[in-house]
Formats: sequence, structure tokens, C-alpha cells
Amino acid sequence: MPPGGRPGDTHDGHDGAAPGAGRWPWVVGVSGASGTPYAASALRGLLAAGLPVDLVVSRAARLTLLDETGIAWRDGDGAWPGALTEWLGTTLAGAGRPDRGPIAGQVARLVRVHGADNLAAGPSSGSYPTRGMIVVPASTASIAGIALGLSKDLLQRAADVTLKEGRRLVVVPREMPFTGATLRHLLSLHDSGAVVAAASPGFYAGAADAQALVDFVAGRVLDAAGVPNTLFRRWAGELGAARTYQPGPGTVDDTPTGENGENGADADAGTGTDPRLGGPGD
Repeated sequence: MPPGGRPGDTHDGHDGAAPGAGRWPWVVGVSGASGTPYAASALRGLLAAGLPVDLVVSRAARLTLLDETGIAWRDGDGAWPGALTEWLGTTLAGAGRPDRGPIAGQVARLVRVHGADNLAAGPSSGSYPTRGMIVVPASTASIAGIALGLSKDLLQRAADVTLKEGRRLVVVPREMPFTGATLRHLLSLHDSGAVVAAASPGFYAGAADAQALVDFVAGRVLDAAGVPNTLFRRWAGELGAARTYQPGPGTVDDTPTGENGENGADADAGTGTDPRLGGPGD
């Protein structure tokens, strides 16, 4: 049984449907903490895996997104698809990603957006079927609100519902240092069944650039959610391998994302076929 799933279910994600029901999404909450690239990478991983997403962008996150990317976010039906495609389809340097076209198609097919103030939206109810929820990045305010059960907006309410229904909740704090209050809130979330996956990139994967470090964190977040991905090079027990084999950031949809569109590895990098890369078959 996959984390956050139901007996007999798998995370194949190709139809995005719950058994005997309709659409079965992951809820992704983006709070106001710095770290929108982590959210973008996690979203690309979910979409490339064919998994539907219900997206909630908090009011504070709109300011962070504007500051970090220049994108003005609007929840309206006519506004968010273009903004989301621009966000996910743009590199950290501000250039268009080579997979921008497929991303646009995935956004149109798999994503729904709910306003953070819409407490009548589906994810606010436990009877609305979801696979679980990822809060990335998670601000200290959202962490406190979830831990205390405040449900002051849809992001917090959806997280509270995820916990009470026994579904997988992955919280990705992007802060340092932590205050005592935040540490206590994180421990409370852990004790309530959530997974606390701090945005802490690992360097053993042979990161060639900042995007590779971002993808490492996003890949480990998706691991915590039980979503197969090949966003990063996995440890295989070979000391020093990162010095001799250094792919750029790999992606689950086999699109090279390194500098100038080259990932520095063979054509299988990012597909899971290279034994040094993780994948759904591992």
C-alpha cells in the first residue's frame, strides 16, 4: 500500500482516479516561505508522473512568488493556467525550459487551483478523496497553524483534514535557524503522523548547479509522499561516484534541464534506466 493510499492501490497515477470514484489528486499547498523553486520542482514531478494536483497558493505565497520569479499570481480560471505554466516552465535563470510545451499540457489536464480563502473548496472536507497533501515550502506561520489546528485558510484546513483522515501529509519547512516554538510545532506534526521533510539538499548526488540541489530536495519530498521519481541521482553505495559521474538535474519526464539544455550524462539520464539513477522500478 503506498503512503497516503488505500489497500490495493498503487501510485501508477496514469488515470489519476481513485478506485470506484473519480479524480484522486494530491493537494499541494504553497505557503509564503522563501523557496518557490522547491514547489515548482515538486509540482513538475507530480505532473510528469501523471498525478492530478489540487493547488492552493496562500496569500503570502503570492508575494513570495512575485519576489522570487516576477510572476503575479491570480486564482481566476483565466489567469492561473498561464501563470502556472510560466512558473513551472521557466528555469532559475529566467529562461524557458525545453519541456515548457509538455508542462502546459500537463497543467491543463491535471491541475485544479483553489483560492486560499475558499473554505468551501473540495480539500476542506474529509469526504473529498485525495491521496494526501504536500506543503512546500512550509512557512513557520503555516506550520504553527497546522500544528494548532487553526484552519485559518484553505491551506491549513486541507492539511488538518489530511491528518484527521489518516492520509499522508508532508511538510517542507524552509527556515533556519528554528525557534523553540517552531521546533515544538514540528514535533507536534510528527507526533500527529505528518512527515517533516526539511529543505536540506544533499551534495553526494553530484549536483552541477542550483537546479540540481532544488531537484534533490523535491525528489526526496516526493519520496516521502511515496511518489516514484527520478529527479536526482540516488546513492548506490559507491564512494566518490559524484566526482566521476556528475549529471545535471534529471527529470521524471526525460527532459534535460542542465545548462544550455544538456544534462552532462547519457540519453537515459532522468528515465530511471541508468542503474545509477533511481526510478519507479527501484
